[in-house]
Order: sequence, then structure tokens, then C-alpha cells
Amino acid sequence: MLNFDPERYLAVENGAAQLAGPINAAIKAELDAGMRNIAFWGAGGVAFLTLPAVRLLQTRSSFPTIHDMAAEVVLTDNVNVGEGTLVVFPSVSGTTKEAIAALEFARAKGARVLTLTGKAGTPLAELADINFQNDCADPTSSENFYLQTLFIALSIMHHRGELPEYDRIVAELQALPALLVGVKEQFESRAESFADEVAGEQHHIVTGAGNVWYEAWYYAMCILEEMQWIWTRPVHASDFFHGTLELLESDTSVWLVKGEDECRPLAERVERFAPTVTSKLRVFDTRDFALPGISEDVRALVSPIVIAAAFERLSVHLERARDHDLTTRRYYKKGDF
Repeated sequence: MLNFDPERYLAVENGAAQLAGPINAAIKAELDAGMRNIAFWGAGGVAFLTLPAVRLLQTRSSFPTIHDMAAEVVLTDNVNVGEGTLVVFPSVSGTTKEAIAALEFARAKGARVLTLTGKAGTPLAELADINFQNDCADPTSSENFYLQTLFIALSIMHHRGELPEYDRIVAELQALPALLVGVKEQFESRAESFADEVAGEQHHIVTGAGNVWYEAWYYAMCILEEMQWIWTRPVHASDFFHGTLELLESDTSVWLVKGEDECRPLAERVERFAPTVTSKLRVFDTRDFALPGISEDVRALVSPIVIAAAFERLSVHLERARDHDLTTRRYYKKGDF
């Protein structure tokens, strides 16, 4: 596979998988000490990677779960956050200024802070009450943070008696990293051909529903826009029929990401309609990937992780096909703004 180091990839993702136990112990200790709610705060695209876990807690658990944008909450406050709150921050660099400001804000309100960082010795690692550090970089960070935040959500549900299948689910999740290498292998040829197909296209609508929506949104903003300077219109599949459908013409590019949770019918509705107008509906379906040993309920949980692993291959081939390095930026982190 192009520009892929399987040993490095497995080291990162197995590192994340091995945090299931330590995360579970930390969550139990927080609950035992009186944790009354949990908040997920973050800055930039990495904050999207917490949202499948947030949504899981908000729909499957009665435990109060909050999500705020770090840059916004320091201006608006959130009266639900204070003593008894555990605030979770993910960060690859551990230095994002909006996240550091929000962390200090949370601490000032009496909340406890748990950070998930990709580098040791950084402000977000050292300022936290609890830190889980697993070396990672952009090409491996999505799966890393999806797994860690999923472990947090599952642990809360487990200790509250809301998840009797906890041990089985975690065991399957810990087997996932090796299977994700297989996902990349299965997607490689399509990634290469699709990158060549769209190399000259500048506008895309990217849509999805359920937990894969967050990966669709993340990929549109952080990869296509930030790393490839391609105009995109990320829109949730349920909103596709409340405005965006009017943008469709015969050559409009629509990327549809399909997962395996209860919201799949929302994606299927787009899949039925879009081809009646455009010849450029591009469907990416997690059901197309073999994941031996992973149960249907866990497949539904990990759909965004599977798409992230596959789309990393697409990123590498877009870099090649467009002759546009993924690390090239015009403005990001190049000025004080």
C-alpha cells in the first residue's frame, strides 16, 4: 500500500485498544467519587471524533452527557459544568490554544479534567487531572480517538448497569486494529482509482447519518478542505432534503457515507433520490468491508472507525493524484489569529 507502515499503524491503534482497562478503572474511580455528569469539549476536527461516543451516551444511557465547542464555551459558559463534572479533551498536539483555554476554564469551575493526547509533556497532558497519552499523528489519530472516547462511554454504561455485554464488546474492540489493516487493504484499489477520478473536481457534497456522519463531516472539513483545499458541503442526510437537494444537477458530486447503525435508512433515502438527478453519486458503505469476528452490534459501533481507516487510504492517493502534500497549509498555524 502506498505510504503505509503497518507496524507503526498497529503500534498506535493497539496502544489505543490497550487503554480500555485503564480508562475503565479511571471512570469507575470518578463515578465512585461522585461524578454527576460528563462533558466532551474540544477544538477543531478532533472534537468531531468524540461525537459518536457522545451520541451513544445521549441515546443509550441516562447519564447526563454534554458536548460543547471549546472556543465557544469559554464565552458562553455552561451552567451544567462544575463540581462533579468530568470534562474530556482530545488533542493530537496537546498544545491547541482553544483547548488549553477551555481546560483552564473548566478547572476554574471546579470540574475535573481528563485529556487524551498524542504527545507526552504537552500542556493538555500536564494540566489534566487524568491523562491518557498514546503517540499518534494525523494519519492514525481518528481511529485512536474514536476508540478511546468509545471506551469512556462504554465504561460509564457498564458501571451504571446499562451494558451487560461490556466485556464481549470491549474484547471485540481490542481485536479491531489488525482488522483495520485489512480494511485498508480491501479499499486500496478503490482509493487509488477514485482519487484519480476526482483529482480535477473542486466541489463535493458529503453526507451521511448516524455515527458515520461525524466522520463524513470530519473528512470534508479536515481532509478535503484543510489538507486538499477542495470545496465541500458537508450535510447530514436528514437535512439533505431540507435545502441541499436543490443544489443537485446532472454532474453534482455527492459522497454518501453509509454506516450500520439504526440511522442507515436516512442514508438509503439519499441513495434512492440522488441518482434520479446526478450521475455522480459515490457511495462508501461499511458493510462492504469484511471484519471477521466482529458482531453486528459492534460493527454498528465501529462504522466511523472503519470509514476513517479506509478514507486514510483515499487521502494518500489524493495527495498523489493532485500533487498536493497533505501537510501543506497556507494559513493554519502560520499566524496568530
